[in-house]
Amino acid sequence: MSIRDFMTKNLIVVQPDIKIFDAVDLMKKNDIHRLPVVQNERLVGLLTEGTIQAAMPSQATSLSVYEVNYLLNKTTAADIMVKNVLTVDPEASLEDGIYKMRTNNVGVLPVVDSKGELNGIITNNDIFDAFLKITGYHEGGTRIQLRILEDHKGILAAITKLLSDNDFSITNIVVHRKELETILEMQIESRETEKIEKVLKEAGYDVFEAVLLSKQEK
Repeated sequence: MSIRDFMTKNLIVVQPDIKIFDAVDLMKKNDIHRLPVVQNERLVGLLTEGTIQAAMPSQATSLSVYEVNYLLNKTTAADIMVKNVLTVDPEASLEDGIYKMRTNNVGVLPVVDSKGELNGIITNNDIFDAFLKITGYHEGGTRIQLRILEDHKGILAAITKLLSDNDFSITNIVVHRKELETILEMQIESRETEKIEKVLKEAGYDVFEAVLLSKQEK
């Protein structure tokens, strides 16, 4: 899973000479919180609500409303944008992108390819959407959690074969290895929750959760 698979591709971008008032209007109109600043298809900065807010005169200013508006009307994106923007390659793994966001405490990464061209942007919300997709949240079916105390090579193959032999199709698998046990969570296409649980228990597996899931709207 690469950044390209989950990034937002249809971007609204601005030029460095856009006036701040116009950038704010663009954000409000499109309900967005940041604007990549590009020149000749290359990313040169990032304009965010935070950078705009920081550029606004404080309430303690002695300037008149007319003077404040005059100053802001002359301020452009190039004057206040973040210039040293942290980016990520479109072919980087989703995990690498998440790690970069976490370690640098940022909520957005412009996606820039090897030519320096802006391909998209990935945000916290894109990461959340990716997690929901990977875990099959919207698909419905049956969620099964197994507790495996003695993990060993081939156990996953044995479980998947058992389910396949009983005509059950697995849509997602998540493996969570803890210190003393391994938790295996599977989402199965079938809604025959009780039958799935019975098959696994009769085969000796420790089923500690078997839940019928409803399809969720995207």
